[in-house]
Amino acid sequence: MTRVRSLVLVGAAAGVLALTLTGQPPAPAGARMADAAKKFLAGLDPAQKKKAHLGFDDKHRTAWYFTPQQDKEKRPTRVGLRLDEMTPEQKTAALGLLRTGLSEKGYEQATTIMSLEGILADLEGPKGAMVRNPGWYFVTVFGDPSATGGWSWRFEGHHLSANYTLDKGEVVSATPLLFGANPAEVKGGPRQGLRTLPAIEDHAKALIKSLSPEQDRAAKQPKFLPEIKEGGAEADVGPPVGVTADKLSAEQRATLGKLLDAYAGRLPEDLAEAERKRAAGTPPAELYFAYAGSTEPGVGYTYRVRGNGFVVEFLNVQADSAKNPANHIHSAWRRLPADFGVARK
Repeated sequence: MTRVRSLVLVGAAAGVLALTLTGQPPAPAGARMADAAKKFLAGLDPAQKKKAHLGFDDKHRTAWYFTPQQDKEKRPTRVGLRLDEMTPEQKTAALGLLRTGLSEKGYEQATTIMSLEGILADLEGPKGAMVRNPGWYFVTVFGDPSATGGWSWRFEGHHLSANYTLDKGEVVSATPLLFGANPAEVKGGPRQGLRTLPAIEDHAKALIKSLSPEQDRAAKQPKFLPEIKEGGAEADVGPPVGVTADKLSAEQRATLGKLLDAYAGRLPEDLAEAERKRAAGTPPAELYFAYAGSTEPGVGYTYRVRGNGFVVEFLNVQADSAKNPANHIHSAWRRLPADFGVARK
């Protein structure tokens, strides 16, 4: 049994365990999201709601960004209501909505990403070019949360963009889902040694190091893979490149499965299960792994995993704010041909 296939069985076992412990199956993600979104919106005053609640057809719904978004006066240019404009109760409701879109581990990683803004503020100081503020994360609900029509929601800021599209109570897209980290590893201070996203590096490096010369010739690309494309529904990753899973050993395929699970595992179990099935349903000859650069510490590298209907993108090529080289991660799981449940234009 390949690791990719076994991931599906592990997810099913988790669902059985939840049923055993509670006596009933957990509510589907769509229902949990609708309840949390309604609670969040109900707690806002009219001015706040004008920022946080937009139409489902609003052009900003598919205009997502993980980079800092501010004008020349350092005012935010994202849509949505940001955390530091909320009361403690409103912030609790906003984070409660975020919890419905992530697993326990995913939520821990997301809140850690937000907290890294405090480290960047200390490193860059008040004269830094970018606002570094853990309160600069924005919540937007597009359309009316319900079990009968289409709606979506987003929780977004620097290095974090979580987007969910629902129709008739079902989550039809949980992408784009992007997690980043600057610094990837905290090099000093009271949080020294913290790695927010270790699995997506460790499993990828293990796979790269295990490649035979022939496999490496197929997998290694002459240039860094491009930066993750933000701002729209399409990933625009071009044709698939790299070594295919049918050319990997069973052990290497297991490592690739662990890498994919590190991404899918950011989602709550029922949504993660759907993405695991997407990966498991890709024939090995159509599942590609490509990389560029080096796995040596402090040296930049990128990788990509592409299957039928999805792509994983990863880059660690930038220095962190303390000038440590290759210590700044961008990573995303995206749907193909497009995110947000929309068809390719």
